[in-house]
Amino acid sequence: MAEAAGRVPAKSESGSKPQTFPAKGFAAYSATTALAPFSFVRRAPLPHDVQIEILFCGVCHSDLHLARGEWAKATHTVYPCVPGHEIVGRVVKAGSAVKKFKEGDLAAVGCMVDSCRVCDECRAGEEQYCEPGITLTYNSDDTILGGVTYGGYSDSVVVDEAYVLRVPNGLDPAGTAPLLCAGITTYAPLRHWKVGKGQKVGIVGLGGLGHMGLKFAHAFGAHTVLFTTSSHKTADAVRLGADEVVVSRNETEMEKHEESFDFILDAVSAHHDINAYMKLLKLDGTLTLVGAPEKPLEVEAFTLLTKRRRLAGSMIGGIRETQEMLDFCGEHGITADIEMIRIQQINEAYERMLKSDVKYRFVIDLDSLK
Repeated sequence: MAEAAGRVPAKSESGSKPQTFPAKGFAAYSATTALAPFSFVRRAPLPHDVQIEILFCGVCHSDLHLARGEWAKATHTVYPCVPGHEIVGRVVKAGSAVKKFKEGDLAAVGCMVDSCRVCDECRAGEEQYCEPGITLTYNSDDTILGGVTYGGYSDSVVVDEAYVLRVPNGLDPAGTAPLLCAGITTYAPLRHWKVGKGQKVGIVGLGGLGHMGLKFAHAFGAHTVLFTTSSHKTADAVRLGADEVVVSRNETEMEKHEESFDFILDAVSAHHDINAYMKLLKLDGTLTLVGAPEKPLEVEAFTLLTKRRRLAGSMIGGIRETQEMLDFCGEHGITADIEMIRIQQINEAYERMLKSDVKYRFVIDLDSLK
């Protein structure tokens, strides 16, 4: 993720900064301190804004990295930092020009709340790759109030309706929250590389991202194989949609699958041997990274050359595709497998997340903030 750049500051109709209202949440005050209560202000809705009372917010691994300042090379954390970009809530106020939402609607906000809107990427509906840079839901320049944006570990958020998503009827709101990052992060590359029936697809890692990748690949009709280092995850992987489970530490099992995959989605954020998976791709096969290991991965040239294999990366999705993903989930009854926590448990959740002790996404019930 990167900080926003090149944005023209937005203003209220009078040309001045908008009015504000008090908000509260939990924030990291430094890279080494626990998250704690934090009071701040949100802007009062401008004509195109939607004010949302946050009901649930998913806990993403990137929240932990940013709160602890571990992505210094990619983005500088500004403290106090209020994380959270997997938001589902209830619309409590809509600006005078808002057309998509009304008071009482369920709405969702993902990883971005603005972009330049005029570059080629934005015009193509690929706002996540905005050339000047997107405005992230948290830890980005706030072009309206100044300072930085604050995320979903809070009681409310105000966002331009162009960057707010509709929640389909019938989807569990808490289980929907992680779809706004973990869901779209895995859905987008599977769609981009046209995963579907007749293909053999691998998912590396069974965590917050991997379990959604399994669900989507299975729903798209692909023969889906999970790669894991833990044999005890086999039953859960099958329940989530895996047709086969391979323990990646078993060389014999890995060799059986060499040169047989059309596509592999690598959702592991820890350092690992990517060449072991590249060898599994058939001619013109693609391995796409959605995990973000802290250290560079070494790639052997001949694993690419011998079968014209491709190594790619992917980052969330645009607003249009994110809505498509939510609608697909509504049609197929897909949500994340979650463990609900109170906001006061967030520091314990971070420690458990480091140990992969969650099935498969923590979600904060923001009612606990009242």
